[in-house]
Amino acid sequence: MKIDRIETFTRDHLCFVKVHTEDGAEGMGQAAPYNADITTMVLHRQIARFFLGRSTSDLTRCVHESIIKNHKYPWSYLCRALAGVETAIWDLIGKTRGKSVCELLGGVPRTITAYGSSMSRETTPEQEAERLVMFREEQGFNAFKIRIGKECGENQDAWPGRTEAVVPAVRAALPSEVKLLVDANSCYTPRKAIEIGRMLQDNDVCHYEEPCPYWELEWTAEVAAALEIDIAGGEQDNDLAQWRRMIAMNAVNIVQPDVCYIGGMIRSMAVAEMAAAQGKTCIPHAANRSMVTLFTMHLLAAIPNAGPYLEFSIESQPWSNGLFEPALEIRNGSIDIPPEPGWGVEVNPDWLS
Repeated sequence: MKIDRIETFTRDHLCFVKVHTEDGAEGMGQAAPYNADITTMVLHRQIARFFLGRSTSDLTRCVHESIIKNHKYPWSYLCRALAGVETAIWDLIGKTRGKSVCELLGGVPRTITAYGSSMSRETTPEQEAERLVMFREEQGFNAFKIRIGKECGENQDAWPGRTEAVVPAVRAALPSEVKLLVDANSCYTPRKAIEIGRMLQDNDVCHYEEPCPYWELEWTAEVAAALEIDIAGGEQDNDLAQWRRMIAMNAVNIVQPDVCYIGGMIRSMAVAEMAAAQGKTCIPHAANRSMVTLFTMHLLAAIPNAGPYLEFSIESQPWSNGLFEPALEIRNGSIDIPPEPGWGVEVNPDWLS
């Protein structure tokens, strides 16, 4: 099947991508959320030409050429745009073959356990504890991730003392069997990150995400070497060479590629494979309820080193409501991968009109 046309539908934070073949087959994907207008422009100017007129059987080569022949224009927007086209083609292939994407990649549709991911630094420790207890009662989560420090905060907190208060408050409010993860969003220098990490260990936290600025791999490796807690990272990284360095230097124990940031499923699978070769776990990043969470579900079902959880945002984000059917829904702390062909969902036609 040859790609004949690539359409984009851009509104608010999102860009949906529809690919068409010469014989009338279609597939739907999504570029990375936010600044979608810029991503859409890059898609049509820098990415589309590597797919138009090409066979879907050449997908891996088309993805590779999109990167190497755009070497003067790395990285973020290029990969955000690439993800939109690549995920649409996977949907197309799945629909024409009558298989889900995870089946095409060697997996089987299954039930995925999720952790409730808090995105807020505005809550007090008491408020955060109360709302996580509520989400556990309502949706059955057995793991949560909370935010500590300040995003790219240069050792600052959201307000003085919040981190040291919120971690024990949440830990005390949840049963001991509930796993607790934290995300520092590139906040700390190594010394401060290690100090905070020891406090996290004392509070039975199992996952310490992005303790240092993500581009400072040596800093993160220093933290990983000093602590027993698992260090996670990589959501921002889209250069496979950087991923090789990160894994080789043991900067992280858990790799977190984001399907929409890195450029799609093929490149995400490459990172998971690198990590598996070094005995590392893959828990991909999926920070909102757009199609990126759906893509991540299929990825987790297709890789041998998948972590125990899917990241699932607990925040209300009106822009992500009603994007597709069936909607993503947590039951008893888990979610089912749609078994239907492709991604297993249909984008809301009203959104596309």
